[in-house]
Amino acid sequence: MTPAHSSQGAALGLGPASILLSLTRHWHLVRRMAWRDVQARYRGSLLGGAWTVLVPLIMLSVYTFVFGFVLEMKWGASMPGTGNRMESALVLFSGLIWFWMFAEVITRAPGLVRENVNYVTKIVFPLHILPWVAVLASLFNFTVSTAILLIGQVLIMGPPPPTALLAPLIVAPFVLLQVGLGWFLASFGMFVRDVGHVVAVGVQALMFLSPIFYPLEALPEEVRPYYYLNPLTFVVVQFRRILLQGEMPDWTGLGLYSLLAVAVAWLGLAWFLKTRKGFADVI
Repeated sequence: MTPAHSSQGAALGLGPASILLSLTRHWHLVRRMAWRDVQARYRGSLLGGAWTVLVPLIMLSVYTFVFGFVLEMKWGASMPGTGNRMESALVLFSGLIWFWMFAEVITRAPGLVRENVNYVTKIVFPLHILPWVAVLASLFNFTVSTAILLIGQVLIMGPPPPTALLAPLIVAPFVLLQVGLGWFLASFGMFVRDVGHVVAVGVQALMFLSPIFYPLEALPEEVRPYYYLNPLTFVVVQFRRILLQGEMPDWTGLGLYSLLAVAVAWLGLAWFLKTRKGFADVI
C-alpha cells in the first residue's frame, strides 16, 4: 500500500467511528458530487428535474394497475385501513420506494470505481467516498418519493400519524447497510467484472422476495423468518407500521438491524481500504 493510501486509512481509524468519519471529513465534496450526480441524470431532457417526480408516479401507476386491477391483489386484514385500491396503492408505493433506493445503489456499486477510474491514480482523492455519493443521490430521490407518498396519504387516508416522525430511525441503518454493501461491491467489481451481472439479477429477485407486492402475513409462518434475511423486509414492514398503521416500530428488531448495519459498514470500509492498493493494477 502506498504511503498516501496508508495515511488515508490511518486517518479514518479502525473503529466503528471510521464509518461516519469517512463521510464527515469529506462532507462538502460528497455533497457536491451527489448533487452533480442528481443533476446529470436529467440534463438535456425536455422536462429536466420534473422526471424526479414523474418517474415514481408512472411506476406507481403501472404497478397499481397490474397488481390492483389485473391481478386484483388485496391486503385485507393484514393492513387495516386499506380497503380500496387507492389505499392499497399507497401500501404498494410505501414498499417500492425502499426497493428503488436499494436497487439504485446496489446495482451501481460494482461499477462505482470504474466509472471514476481517473480518480484511482490520484492518490490524494478519497475513493472511499464514492459509495456515500451514490447513497446520498439515491436518498434525494427517496425523499422526493416519500413526499409524494405523504401527499397521497393526506388526500386518501388523512394526515399521517405521529409515529411517522420516527421514519429517520428506520432510514439511518438502511443507509449504513447500503454504504457497507457499496464498499464491498465497489471493491469486488474492480477485480471481477461479473459481479455487476450477478448483482443485477439478485436485486430483481429480492424485489419479489420481499413483502412489497403482498403482505408478509400471506406467507406460511415457517417461511416468514427466512424473509428477514432480505435486507428490504424489515425496513418495509416497519415503515408501513409507523406510517400507515400508526404503530410503534419493533424496537428490538430495529436495534438488531442497526447493529448489523454498523457491522456491515465497518467491515465494508475496512475491506475497501485494504483492497484499494490493487485498483490501479486492474485498470
